[in-house]
Amino acid sequence: MEKAQHKKGRQFPLNLYNRLEQKLKGKQEELAEDPQAEPEQKPETVPAEDKSMIKCPKCGKMVERDRVVKKRYICYECGGYFRVKTKNRIRMVADYKTFEPWFEDMEVSNPLDYQGYEEKLAAAREKTGLNEAVTMGRCKIFGEDAVIGICDSRFLMASMGHVVGEKITKGIERATELKLPVFMFCCSGGARMQEGIVSLMQMAKTSAAIKKHGEAGLLYSTILTDPTTGGVTASFAMLGDVIMAEPGALIGFAGPRVIKQTIGQELPEGFQTSEFLVEHGFVDGIVLRENLKKTLHFLIKSHQCIGKNTYADFDKHKGFRFVLSEELKEQTWLAAPRSAWEKVKAVRQVERPAASDYMEYIFDVFVEGHGDRGVHDDKAIIGGIAFLEGQPVTVIADIKGKDFAECQERNFGMPLPEGYRKALRLMKQAEKFNR
Repeated sequence: MEKAQHKKGRQFPLNLYNRLEQKLKGKQEELAEDPQAEPEQKPETVPAEDKSMIKCPKCGKMVERDRVVKKRYICYECGGYFRVKTKNRIRMVADYKTFEPWFEDMEVSNPLDYQGYEEKLAAAREKTGLNEAVTMGRCKIFGEDAVIGICDSRFLMASMGHVVGEKITKGIERATELKLPVFMFCCSGGARMQEGIVSLMQMAKTSAAIKKHGEAGLLYSTILTDPTTGGVTASFAMLGDVIMAEPGALIGFAGPRVIKQTIGQELPEGFQTSEFLVEHGFVDGIVLRENLKKTLHFLIKSHQCIGKNTYADFDKHKGFRFVLSEELKEQTWLAAPRSAWEKVKAVRQVERPAASDYMEYIFDVFVEGHGDRGVHDDKAIIGGIAFLEGQPVTVIADIKGKDFAECQERNFGMPLPEGYRKALRLMKQAEKFNR
């Protein structure tokens, strides 16, 4: 009975640092009492010149730390992306000194009384300086308010325990109350094994908070970084209105080695990379770090439910009549009438203007979104977000191609089912965000 009560009331932190200090002191006393014990070998000091060099995780070359930092933690030899600490990610996207962390004093517990779990948490806190694997908070991005969440792989591989799930859920719920967009930087090995079924329950909890956030007409966007796997991929990482990914990031549920051993087949080249997922319709696009902050600001501006004075808000009592300009009238008068067959031949000309050509002249800016979120990115249909005279609009177009190779790639402008699903997804977003 006493044992059961002890398990129930045991919570972290419970003088863990004191206990760890006592263990270390006990070891030192044992060495002092035993004269035959070998003295502890001190680790070799690293030369000062070596500290200025770091190893690239992609190409394996030793590169200069300062140059890598200046390039936003990108290898200048191969272009590979280093994993980024929480504070550095905040510097990349948030305006100077505008980040306000939330829920930093949230209590941590060991729900299953897993042996050694509390010590691992204490070691991870001491190593990273973080309270948990995720940091939620409010900031400004080029003056626009937003909520950001950042997963840090240094903290138990950013695995999702009950505190991580609770912080994300509370952060999204507060963003819903404040009517703010949410951007999640996802990086995780999945659910936290030390918490068992409790960690898996966080998948449903975070997903429910995201659904309520979306029903309020607010933007939820995710940026997938290396690696994003397991239960995080199966929950809040892939539920964004807009899903972006950093170049070369590993994204999936199970790892490629496990899948290969399970199916007994060779996997395609680039399997489970961010580029592979764009091609197969799961990710909207690749975002480079030098464009990251600008991209987030663009998404905030293009997903603001402004209400009136948008192109979706027509006044029923106001008439509209289109009048040809004098230049267009002159072109119409000078154009010789064509027969039906001449019109058919003109339509069949490969070099005729395509929708993408018109879009360059009509819209101030156009950003394409990819995929149907399930099978493939049908290149016969292009769609995305554009600005027309300062107003955000959704654009969907059919593209055939300008040469034989492009026509083959775009299936001669004939959409497949995934093309229609992509168009439908964009239409639903347009309805949700009043574009």
